[in-house]
Amino acid sequence: MEKHQELLIALRKVIRAIDLHSKHLSKTSGLTSPQLLIMLEIEKFSGVNSSQVAKSVNLSAATVTNILDRLENKSLVLRIRNTQDKRKVGLYLTEKGKALLLNAPQALQEHFIENFANLAEWEQSQLLSSMERLADMMNANELDAAPLLELNAMSASSANIATKANDDTPKT
Repeated sequence: MEKHQELLIALRKVIRAIDLHSKHLSKTSGLTSPQLLIMLEIEKFSGVNSSQVAKSVNLSAATVTNILDRLENKSLVLRIRNTQDKRKVGLYLTEKGKALLLNAPQALQEHFIENFANLAEWEQSQLLSSMERLADMMNANELDAAPLLELNAMSASSANIATKANDDTPKT
């Protein structure tokens, strides 16, 4: 087998692992990875506004707003307008949202980060360099990508189509 074929197989395995975890997360909690990531951010900084969440999770403001609409419709998140400054809206988890987070499975990127942190510094740098080179070879350097391991969310964010989709993960 040629080297490029081996590399494409390894890429496909990574894509498949992300897809399988995403389906598991959705099945067990009813959440997508971007929804979970946003809820974790709101839990961490109760009262945060949507633009701060968007910046923190590296998704567009429009994508975050769309996801927040869905979380609010599921009664997992509350938007509360500031009484002093009506332009400011804080985000809070509902009791239902807090309970859901307690039982939600670990995000795939948390498992990845643990394993990555156990690598030697040189190996971390080598992997980062290789992945950046691979992204360049695939003409993907300019794509908007969140620091989360969920394929559909990243492609929706980069194409900025999440605001038009019926859910956070386009059907494949």
